[in-house]
Amino acid sequence: MSGPNCPYPPSLDVRRRTRTGIILLVPAISAFYGIIIRMFFNEHVPPHFHAEYAEFRAEIEIETLRIMRGGLPRRAQALVLEWAALHRDELLADWDLCRQHQQPQQIQPLE
Repeated sequence: MSGPNCPYPPSLDVRRRTRTGIILLVPAISAFYGIIIRMFFNEHVPPHFHAEYAEFRAEIEIETLRIMRGGLPRRAQALVLEWAALHRDELLADWDLCRQHQQPQQIQPLE
């Protein structure tokens, strides 16, 4: 996810080790106001994405925008939910790509 059209540095993509020792690529699909949006490959249902802000983490269901796990400060949460509402179709398309082990597309940040 690097290149001239990338709105954030490729260093935002990270690798995480699972409990079984498998290393997973966790691509960043958007970043804005210090918030990083990620989507894991082959993730559990329901369709969701991960939002990170400083030390805070949240998993957010795409269709309902319900916080499934974790939490964010109120202002960061409001920004993430506003962004997700604007990009729901793109998030679902990225979810499908990730489920097929394909690289998700970048999604425009909140402006």
